[in-house]
Amino acid sequence: MTTYWCERAWLPDGIADAVRIEVDGGEIASVTANAPREGTVLSGLTLPGFANGHSHAFHRALRGRTHHDRGTFWTWRERMYSLASRLDPDSYHRLARGVYAEMVLAGYTSVGEFHYLHHAPGGKPYAEPNAMGEALRQAARDAGIRLTLLDTCYLAGGIGVEPDEVQRRFSDGTATKWAQRVGELREDETFRVGGAIHSVRAVPADQLSEVAGGTGPLHIHLSEQRGENEQCLAAFGRTPTELLHDHGVLGERLTAVHATHLTSEDVQRLGAARSRACFCPTTERDLGDGIGPARTLLDAGVRLSIGSDSNAVVDAFEETRALELNERLASEKRGRFTAEELLAAATDHGAVGWDEVGALAPGAGADLVTVGLGSVRTAGIEPSGVVFAASGADVRDVVVAGREIVRDGVHQLIDRPETVLAKEIEALWQS
Repeated sequence: MTTYWCERAWLPDGIADAVRIEVDGGEIASVTANAPREGTVLSGLTLPGFANGHSHAFHRALRGRTHHDRGTFWTWRERMYSLASRLDPDSYHRLARGVYAEMVLAGYTSVGEFHYLHHAPGGKPYAEPNAMGEALRQAARDAGIRLTLLDTCYLAGGIGVEPDEVQRRFSDGTATKWAQRVGELREDETFRVGGAIHSVRAVPADQLSEVAGGTGPLHIHLSEQRGENEQCLAAFGRTPTELLHDHGVLGERLTAVHATHLTSEDVQRLGAARSRACFCPTTERDLGDGIGPARTLLDAGVRLSIGSDSNAVVDAFEETRALELNERLASEKRGRFTAEELLAAATDHGAVGWDEVGALAPGAGADLVTVGLGSVRTAGIEPSGVVFAASGADVRDVVVAGREIVRDGVHQLIDRPETVLAKEIEALWQS
């Protein structure tokens, strides 16, 4: 049994002082407020670990390298494809361990990796068909973060378009072959497997329902760009959400990533199905996607989560408060979300299959994030204002599954993650 004494902690019924949290293995055994100071002291405000619902780890190597000549989403995509062609299992493992370490330092304790970089260049399978996924598993283990591999079906280069040279790395040929490969993956204590449909552009309509089979979390890029909606309407006379509904894909397992350009009927369909929506505000800004209807979706019954997506920014607090701040810009009103609603979205580990994680309560997974309240950003704030004031730099201590991963702002498993990232990113662009 390990005992933590939190100066303050955000419990399910609010913020409490002098909270003792006892951890047995990877689970919280007891939580007691107004307790005497004993055990490992966590100074500041302790929160449940944040959940990163949507990541493309290799995109981290694009940070600060896609802004020449202005560009568009589609020119950004070409740069991303160039990067994808340079990776192999060894280089991806080295890069991803730095990316995942950065996430833990920023307060994330689980990540859903939207993984479609499956095969060798040209589409030839590796001798180990899941070599790239296994590289991510090992990278997450190295960095001390829970990983859900959202293994992604990506079969087409567009609606009715064959994959190009780079995209052939992503494709298993058919949904059946994709499912067979994914079926070889095995879960463990900090690794789980889910599925993903890359988009309605990348999976033929007649194979959507096959990809949607299974029991784990299912994710999809949905209506991120207006062009996607236009192509879907031209091909099927349906919005992407309507197409998913027609093929039985909507449901409680589904998380719609971005969900930016939805009709009112789309919103109602997602709400009726009790689906989730994962917003990735820093990437949506970076790519010029637009502002999605987060408040409207929540009101319709859609559960919200957040993600770092392209990892142009890795900061759980920045993504969380952006839900509110983007809504203010779109609606010209303040107070669109309560702090409690924002925290619920930020800690929705269920979106990536960790239903037992996300609260400081007995029986929950022992994921704790402690934020300092004495930095120039957080000095003088009310503790509940941490979601609006703090940044990833204010994270002082992180416990994942009962294991201390960050102490006093220093990653305990990977020495100087910034050096790892700099070395691996430079090597990729020089290859």
